[in-house]
Amino acid sequence: MIRFSNLLFVVVMTFGISEFCSAGPLHAQCKVEWYFGLPCRSVYEALVTQIKKWKTVSTCATGGEKCLYKLQSASVHFISAKHTTATKKDTEDINFRLVSYGFFTHCHVSAMSVSESWYAVTDQGTNYCNLYNLIEGSGLTEAPGYKEITSDFMCTQRSFADCSVY
Repeated sequence: MIRFSNLLFVVVMTFGISEFCSAGPLHAQCKVEWYFGLPCRSVYEALVTQIKKWKTVSTCATGGEKCLYKLQSASVHFISAKHTTATKKDTEDINFRLVSYGFFTHCHVSAMSVSESWYAVTDQGTNYCNLYNLIEGSGLTEAPGYKEITSDFMCTQRSFADCSVY
């Protein structure tokens, strides 16, 4: 039987003390906050349309991971989806929570992507790209009032993210 202290020692030795102490989540995941000067209904429609557009592997023909999204459920306040990576076939759970503000003229989106694999510790920014690619692909990065808040602490390896690859 492996004791927790022994397991912790192995993790620290494997990934290095500096990585362990400064890198944020211990499981590959990402949390992002977005603000848009659009009603949540518009943001919702753009995201759901993009998820459905990128449901097949054919949209990855030019490279990257802008494919294999699957809509699980959707309402104007909450969207749930899954993303399967084209190369490794790993799966991540994706959620968007949409909250109106400013007399319903603006939308705050809290988004989360979490790797389903229990052993996923690093991801080169894959979970960030799962979310960002949908925002960019739907044209929401060009929306009035667009603002993104995240960091390496909130997103595993965010600073390594290359969303043209992941």
